[in-house]
Amino acid sequence: MKTIGHILARYTAWIWGLLAPLGIWGVFVIAFADSALLGMPVDAVVAAYVYKNHSYFLLYVVLAALGSAIGSIPLYILGYLGGEKVLRKRISEARFLKIHRSFEQHEFWALMFPGMLPPPTPFKAFVLAAAVFEMRFRDFLAAVFAGRFVRFLVLSLLTLWFGPQIIGLAGSLFRQHFYWVMGALVGVLFLWLLLRRSRRRANR
Repeated sequence: MKTIGHILARYTAWIWGLLAPLGIWGVFVIAFADSALLGMPVDAVVAAYVYKNHSYFLLYVVLAALGSAIGSIPLYILGYLGGEKVLRKRISEARFLKIHRSFEQHEFWALMFPGMLPPPTPFKAFVLAAAVFEMRFRDFLAAVFAGRFVRFLVLSLLTLWFGPQIIGLAGSLFRQHFYWVMGALVGVLFLWLLLRRSRRRANR
C-alpha cells in the first residue's frame, strides 16, 4: 500500500507540474486529455482549481466542459469511420442494443445523461456509440458540453461547500450505491421530461 501511495503521489505531483505554467487553461487541458486519451484525475484537478480560487469557479466549469467536448472529437471520428466493431468488443450485445434504442428515442439525453455521471460510468463507450449511431456532430458536441457542464458545476458547488475532500467521499458513495444513484437520476430526468411534455401540450 505504501508503494501504491508513493506512486500516486508522484503521479499527482507530475500532473501539477505540467499544469502549473498553464494557469486557468490547465483545467481545459486536463479535461481534454481525459476525454481524448486515457483517464485523468480531472475531478480532483477541477476541485483543486475551484477551491484555490472561488471567484473563477464558473469559468473553470466552462473550460472543463469545453475541454471534454473538444477532447471527445477524436473518439467520435473513430466511431464514425468504423467504430461499431470496437464498441461491440467493449460492451455486451444486450448493452449494445439497449444503448442503440436509447439513441433512437432521445439521442441528446442518451449522451448528455452519462456525461453528467462520474466514474465508473463508461462515458467513452457512449461517445463512441454516438458516432456509430450517426448522431449529428453539432448535437454531439452540445450534449457532451451540457453533460460535463452539469457534472463539473455540481462538483464545484460541492467543493465550495464541503472542501476538496468531497471528491473521495462522493466517488466512494457513487461506487457503493451505483444503482440507487442511477435510479434516482433516471427518475428525476423522467419527471422533468413529463413536466416538459405537459407544458408543451398546454401551450398548444
